[in-house]
Amino acid sequence: MVTSTATQLEPIGAPRDEVESVVVRFAGDSGDGMQLTGSQFTLATALAGNDLATFPDFPAEIRAPIGTTFGVSAFQINFGARKIATAGDAPDVLVAMNPAALKVNLGDVKTGGTVIVDSGTFTARNLKKAGFDADPLADDSLDGFQVLQIDISKLTTEAVKEHGVSNKEALRSKNMWTLGLIYWLYDRDRDPTVNWLRAKFGKLPNIAEANVAALNAGHIFGETAELPVGMRGFTVRQAEISPGLYRAVTGAEALAWGLAAGAKLADLRMVLASYPITPASNLLHILAGMKQFDIVTFQAEDEIAAVGAAIGASFAGSLGVTSSSGPGVALKGEAIGLAISTELPLIIVNSQRAGPSTGLPTKTEQSDLFQSVYGRNADAPLVVLASSSPSNCFDIGIEAVRLATKYMTPVILLSDGYMSNASEPWLIPDFDSIAPFPVQFAETDQAGEDGFMPFTRDATTLARPWAKPGTPGLEHRIGGIEKQDGSGNISYDADNHQRMTDLRAAKINGIAKDIPELSVEQGNENGKLAVVGWGSTYGPISRAVGNMRDDGYDVSHVHLHHIWPMPQNTGELLAGFDQVLVPEMNNGQLVKVLRAEYLTPAQALNKVNGQPFKISEIEDAIKGCLDGQSGEAK
Repeated sequence: MVTSTATQLEPIGAPRDEVESVVVRFAGDSGDGMQLTGSQFTLATALAGNDLATFPDFPAEIRAPIGTTFGVSAFQINFGARKIATAGDAPDVLVAMNPAALKVNLGDVKTGGTVIVDSGTFTARNLKKAGFDADPLADDSLDGFQVLQIDISKLTTEAVKEHGVSNKEALRSKNMWTLGLIYWLYDRDRDPTVNWLRAKFGKLPNIAEANVAALNAGHIFGETAELPVGMRGFTVRQAEISPGLYRAVTGAEALAWGLAAGAKLADLRMVLASYPITPASNLLHILAGMKQFDIVTFQAEDEIAAVGAAIGASFAGSLGVTSSSGPGVALKGEAIGLAISTELPLIIVNSQRAGPSTGLPTKTEQSDLFQSVYGRNADAPLVVLASSSPSNCFDIGIEAVRLATKYMTPVILLSDGYMSNASEPWLIPDFDSIAPFPVQFAETDQAGEDGFMPFTRDATTLARPWAKPGTPGLEHRIGGIEKQDGSGNISYDADNHQRMTDLRAAKINGIAKDIPELSVEQGNENGKLAVVGWGSTYGPISRAVGNMRDDGYDVSHVHLHHIWPMPQNTGELLAGFDQVLVPEMNNGQLVKVLRAEYLTPAQALNKVNGQPFKISEIEDAIKGCLDGQSGEAK
């Protein structure tokens, strides 16, 4: 049964409308399979040739009561015939599988947007659990939206009954029924999903065929039902993208492959020692399946053991990597200081999440910049990098390996929960075109009359030699107590400590000479306003700046990937703008660093609600900066 708030119906077989881009959000209970639904729609959309960006949004509760707002899971995808930079501000279409999903997500839908609901779940009990005082399908709550009420639960059960599945198993297929309807609405090919279902449930053919039947039934419903005006189906042309071999990639996947590629380019074995924590666990899962690339993974009993094992791997001549989120990185802090003191390469991946403490473990944030740059005892500088998109994680992974091994230093690589789980098309690079940087370990002939000197330094990089244990003649002492310059012997001499502290700082500061200068992503190299970002704010800043430039505003986009040290020309570049605006998903961390380092009078645009920036939020801030000066767009 289907009902609608619209009074006019489209004739069956009416021609499709062509649209440039669409934002669709699937939302339901944790057990409704919204992430799977979204991922399959993403695959079909990528195969259709559209550009896309996704945003999986997980509930923070592990086992929230079914039907409550605490357990709502959502997946948003923005796809189109143009370049897609973000997962979209407001959904054009919301698919709500129960009242709680409608309650949580309705406020985000565009006015006049389409709301598809499973009316079969709108029972008195479910409405009460979702916090509704009255049935929103029966009052004026949905006025202003185009509403399609379908008893998806009932139609799914009818579609799969011939396959001999239980009622519970039948209802688990309703996400496929819904997916079939959305496939029809946007003219997607069902075959990739059919093949995936039959492969996934190869040992349970009745379950596979029940899901296929549900998928087909939803598609047929769209073909044959008299739907409201404006829902006759849409066509989204293929995007004009550079030729090459593409695949959809999440940030976690791209980061895993980037680290693996970096280790290969350095000619090193990689050892990932990690402890599970949301949202960092995916990196461990992915790398655990890559043993063929000389990668060893170790799940430790806690965060401290994990980073200790990674440091041990680096001491032994492998590339030690450890991963976590903010709370886990805090636990690793003392051991990171040990890696700084011993000057061993170590990569610490921080997939940031909302805090402090447990905070909002499945929601995104950028609030670990201070922790990364400053968060250790004593003067203990290291390299801090930040990836800006899922596909950029690959490049930043390689850069982290290059800097860690060339300069014998720990590197903190900042990702975040949004970037780790989001996906986008990635042009697979030609690996042979990437310049290798093989590590040169110390050799026996480097031992002089007084033995091996582990803290002598390269004249250019100030990096000390990397000696594998067991190499004849290279026996040496190493540890966390201050070391004598050159020999590495324990030293409590005051002047020596000053010198070693200065050398460690100079080594890190000197890396600024070995990284690209900061450039303008969009706009002029000087002008009225620069919007400076870092991390996953890249997409919304890029789109907002592009939109505002189209409207005649003098605004540029500058984005940092090297957080510490910053590029040598950072202060000079920012000084060329009258105003600097820094959007961050924190309470103003990069903006304070820019003020401290360059006396840049930067303005903060802060957000800490666990959600990425909307394009409109940054556009409004740009207008506030520039219209406030002149009263009109410039």
